[in-house]
Amino acid sequence: MARFAIGEQASFSRTITETDIVLFAGMSGDYNPVHIDQQYAKDTRFGQRISHGLLTASMLSRLLGMQLPGIGSIYKDQTIQFTAPVLIGDTITATATVLEYQEERGIIRLLTECTNQRGKVVLTGTATMLVPKEGAKV
Repeated sequence: MARFAIGEQASFSRTITETDIVLFAGMSGDYNPVHIDQQYAKDTRFGQRISHGLLTASMLSRLLGMQLPGIGSIYKDQTIQFTAPVLIGDTITATATVLEYQEERGIIRLLTECTNQRGKVVLTGTATMLVPKEGAKV
């Protein structure tokens, strides 16, 4: 029996806060005013501040590294398409779905999506991960 099944899923949710935006700006150095300056952001196409896209994408790192495929797995690659803005106060659910598992090579490919509390997809892509053999480290 294979360790991972096609269609297997895992997900978790988190609400994006003001603190998340400030901490991510400080850590990344991305002080784009569309993220941190309400006065500036109100005149943009969004009409308000939006979260950093890579803050949303970073939720995938937690999901893939801790849940599916889980501890010991390592990113090989990730594609990302941002499809809608994430606002402060949005609750984002990150979901990974197994698309392919090559047990002999220790490689898994997953559909990765983030949706907001209204069910709108805000990020989509695919991830390829290196996974250790069962009971081994990468």
